[in-house]
Amino acid sequence: MIVQEMMNQLQLKLIAGQKGLQKDITTGYVGDLLSNVIAHAKEGSVWITVQGHLNIVAVASLIHLSCIIVVQDIPIPFDTIKKANEEQIPIFTTSDSSYKIVQKLLKIGIGD
Repeated sequence: MIVQEMMNQLQLKLIAGQKGLQKDITTGYVGDLLSNVIAHAKEGSVWITVQGHLNIVAVASLIHLSCIIVVQDIPIPFDTIKKANEEQIPIFTTSDSSYKIVQKLLKIGIGD
C-alpha cells in the first residue's frame, strides 16, 4: 500500500510532505522515545507518535520512514512542517489515540 491510499482509507489530515504520498508502506511502528524509533523502526514504516517537534523529521529521514502520524491532535510547529516538506516526509494528524490508529492500520492490512 502507498501512503496516499492509507491517508484516504483512514481519513487522516495531511499537514506536510505532500510530495511523499507515493511512498510504499511496509509496516508500522509506535513509539515516542526517538532513540527507540531509531533502533527498532524499519525502513518504510508508518510511525505513530505524540511527538510533533522538529526532531521527528530528522528521525524519519535518517531511517527512511514512509510517513508520520501524530495522534491526539497534537499541534505541529511550523519549523517541523517546513522541514517535512523539504524532506518529502508526509506528516498526518488525527484525533485518535495511538491504540485506535494501530487498530485501523491492522484492519487495512498494515502491520504484523
